[in-house]
Amino acid sequence: MTPARVRYAPSPTGDPHVGNIRTAVWTWLYARHTGGKFLVRLEDTDQSRAVPGSLERILASLRWLGLDWDEGPDIGGPYGPYVQSERLPMYQAAAARLIEQGNAYPCFCSSEELDALRTRQQAEKRPTGYEGKCRTIPAATARSRVNAGEPHVIRFATPRDGSTTVVDLLRGDVTVENRTLDDFVILKSDGFPTYHLAHPVDDTAMEITHVTRGDEWLPSAPRHALLFDALGYPRPTYVHTPIILAPGGGKLSKRHGAKFVLEYAEEGYLPDALLNFLCITGWGHGDDTVFTRERLIELFDLADLSLNPATFDMDKLNWLNGVYLREMPERDLAELLARRLEHDLPADAVRPLDRAFVEAITPLVRERIQVLGDVTALADFFFVDQIPTPTREEFLQKRFKDDAAGAAAAIEGVATALEAVSPWETPAIESALRGLAESTGVKVGDLFTLVRLAVTGKRVSPPLFESIELLGETKAVDALRRAASMLRG
Repeated sequence: MTPARVRYAPSPTGDPHVGNIRTAVWTWLYARHTGGKFLVRLEDTDQSRAVPGSLERILASLRWLGLDWDEGPDIGGPYGPYVQSERLPMYQAAAARLIEQGNAYPCFCSSEELDALRTRQQAEKRPTGYEGKCRTIPAATARSRVNAGEPHVIRFATPRDGSTTVVDLLRGDVTVENRTLDDFVILKSDGFPTYHLAHPVDDTAMEITHVTRGDEWLPSAPRHALLFDALGYPRPTYVHTPIILAPGGGKLSKRHGAKFVLEYAEEGYLPDALLNFLCITGWGHGDDTVFTRERLIELFDLADLSLNPATFDMDKLNWLNGVYLREMPERDLAELLARRLEHDLPADAVRPLDRAFVEAITPLVRERIQVLGDVTALADFFFVDQIPTPTREEFLQKRFKDDAAGAAAAIEGVATALEAVSPWETPAIESALRGLAESTGVKVGDLFTLVRLAVTGKRVSPPLFESIELLGETKAVDALRRAASMLRG
């Protein structure tokens, strides 16, 4: 297997979204699968859209996912610099060479002229695009106008006849008639290249073997192929990947659950779970769903990507994350839960949390959480001085509907029974409460609902008897007596 040189080339326009980072995941996996190199290159030629701090957030997202890079803007490498705005002389030299060869020319058309052309083409129901007005200007005249400082861009002189075929790893040959392509801009008036020029110059200079990008770039691929050919560069292998769709179809957005990568980190997703999810959203291996990172590297091949758009399935991501949480060593999970609780609990909670206590509650919650952030709502009652008592309406349901006195008596009976429990362990606690239900004729489910509400403040909680044991007699009995007092008014 030939080692691949592949790159992830984001623009510094904000945090990477899941569709963009999925391409990085696939590219990184392919580099590691082939024993090749994974590069990061910042494509910042559109200075007007640059967001301060974006590069740092992009790199932080990659680090969190565990996508290490071999060359990049922060670590350098033999093919740097890895920031496009630091490579301007290379693009300008390539453009000058294309002009000298007759493959490009200066265009002096103003934005007003171009807007008027587009309006006319639309009114005449013709395809929009530059029609080559400046292409016929004699080279000496164009050079004189450039030297005089007249504003201009550089356009590629697209062949008027014939066709161009691009080979895509997933689709095979993709052929277009050259007459359908206009003379596109390759160098802007500010001296910065467009993506069309920067891509072949940079990928050739950095010896990139495979270009993996979204299929929205497929219509531009013939333009890029023409540039590679005109510059005498070998074409890379193209892999145009389908987009991720929202559930039910349509464009994916945050309202469908899609977030920026670091938002997933903040909400308590595990990097391996998100990596697994993104990889299989458009790629698969038999009926398997859960893969270790090592197994993904072993199996993954760009040629196996699906051509069909994948659907973003938030339920699957949550399920996968839950699987990864449950498969973690208990002590490792307890440490993650402790950090999460320290972040989420109210300011008056004592910090640092007792790691041994968090480790004790970990078996109670691990089957009930899908993301780390779930633990706070589930288990915060363990860490407060006084457990909040729910409302009367919460207690007075089903068996005790409109019977506050009966509910208070039942809860008081539980408090008394617990005071007699010895040793203070789960089996003895459960035996005492089941015995109380039998002796009083209250259904087990009805009684335990009252107890759960009183000692945890919740209808849904970790296992009841184990929770009571960990709370301790004093705290549990206090919560029960305060609930009974509230019900008596």
